[in-house]
This record gives sequence, C-alpha cells and structure tokens, in this order.
Amino acid sequence: MSIPADFRSVLADGDPRCPENPLPRMVVLHGTHLKDSLHAYTIEAMEEIEEGIKALPRGSEARKRASRMILGKSWDTEVDKDGRIVLPQRLRQQIGLTGEATMVAMGDFFEIWNAETYAEAEAAEAAAMEEEFDGDFDPLSLIYPPGSE
Repeated sequence: MSIPADFRSVLADGDPRCPENPLPRMVVLHGTHLKDSLHAYTIEAMEEIEEGIKALPRGSEARKRASRMILGKSWDTEVDKDGRIVLPQRLRQQIGLTGEATMVAMGDFFEIWNAETYAEAEAAEAAAMEEEFDGDFDPLSLIYPPGSE
C-alpha cells in the first residue's frame, strides 16, 4: 500500500537515521484492542512509548500487560523508494483489508483502515455527534469546550 507523501515526510522527520538513509521506518501496532484499525508510529514516537513502558515497575502487571499489548503487537517496517509498504497478511486480515485502505492522521500517529469500514465508522460518528449536538456541531468545540481557556 502507498503511504501518502505528507505522512512519509512525518515518518522521515521521526526517524533518526534519516536523511542519511532516505527510506523512513515506521512501527505498526496491531491487536484486537485496536478494533478495526492499525496504528502507525514514527520511530521516535515508538521510542517514547517504550520509555513509558520501561518506567513502569519491573515485574508489575501493568508493565507486563503494556509490553504484551504494545511491544508484542508491533511490527517494524521501512517505506520503500516508491513510498509503499507491504502489510503482512495477518495485519490485513485483522482489519479486513482486501481493497483500498484509508489512512487517518491522529496527531502523533496515523490509523490504517479498510476504506469501507472507515467510511461506515465515520458516518456513524458524524450521526452521533449531530444527534448529541442537535445538528449544530463545530469540531473545534472538542478542543476548546465552553468555559475553558
């Protein structure tokens, strides 16, 4: 699948070995806890996550759980010279990807979805927001709710 140019730029900025090596790496998280999507992180963002896990007490249930659900469910890859990656079959199966993929920027990571599943999820979310806000919804209100600075 082809990674959009803007996303590739972010991946390159978050890979300490770039620009010496022009092929940026990324880490894809998978697992049933992510439901219908995969999460893709830059190398630097994943290192921050790993540091957070290492900060948990050794032997603790929280550290074991985080290690299994995050580190144990991660797949490292490199974007090729044409801006593509090849998702392993098991990851494609997890999100039901048989055709077109949709990638959604989420701030410090991006999601990879089956395009049809994402369209359905987005439509359901939009309908729920319209109902909750009586059709008068501005997404910026999520950032600056009434009464906050």
